Amino acid sequence: VQLQASGGGLVQPGGSLRLSCAASGPTFSGYIMGWFRQAPRKEREWLAAISWSVGTTYYADSVKGRFTISRDNAKNTIFLQMNNLKPADTALYYCVAKNGGRGLQTYDYWGQGTLVTVSS
Repeated sequence: VQLQASGGGLVQPGGSLRLSCAASGPTFSGYIMGWFRQAPRKEREWLAAISWSVGTTYYADSVKGRFTISRDNAKNTIFLQMNNLKPADTALYYCVAKNGGRGLQTYDYWGQGTLVTVSS
C-alpha cells in the first residue's frame, strides 16, 4: 500500500484547505484510512478516520466540527477538508491506512507528510 498526500500550503487564519491522499495497492475493502498531524515540538496527533467500505467517520475532539474526512472510492483517494484554520493547526499532516483491526490510533501504512502552515 502506498499513500501520497498533497494539498498542504500556506493559509491565513480562518481560511480553508483540502488535503488529498491518493492510495495505491490492493483492494481497500475493509481498510480504515485516516489522518494524523505532527506540529513542531509536539507529539503526533490522530485527527480523523474513515472506513473505506461503509464510509463511517471518526474525529478527534480537537477538530470535530472544523475538519471533515471523506473518500472517493472510484479514485482511491481520501480527503481532509479543514475549515476555520488556526495557527495551532500548523503541522505536517500524514495520511494513514490499515487493514481493519480495532482502534484508531495505530496504522500499518503511512504516507509522506504534507505541510500546512496557518499564518497571517
